[in-house]
Amino acid sequence: YELRIFQAKLGRTCPFCRHPAPKSEEEEIKNVMKRVKANDPVAMVQMSLRRKEAGDYVTAFRYLSKAAELGDAGAHFQVATFYHDG
Repeated sequence: YELRIFQAKLGRTCPFCRHPAPKSEEEEIKNVMKRVKANDPVAMVQMSLRRKEAGDYVTAFRYLSKAAELGDAGAHFQVATFYHDG
């Protein structure tokens, strides 16, 4: 990815849609939420991590559970750690 940017002198782009990278955190969250609404398990795990860092464990668990239902192996592991840690 970095080599492509260097060789083509391109800016950073979203790996999903090739749009320019978000300029602010709000824009990034908006983009991730768009992916969550499209049932993207990777985006759900990202939102889960954000919610967990903010201390909202219930919402974090909901995002992880949905990602696990969609087959994300990392989400399965994170759900198990939620159960293990209580």
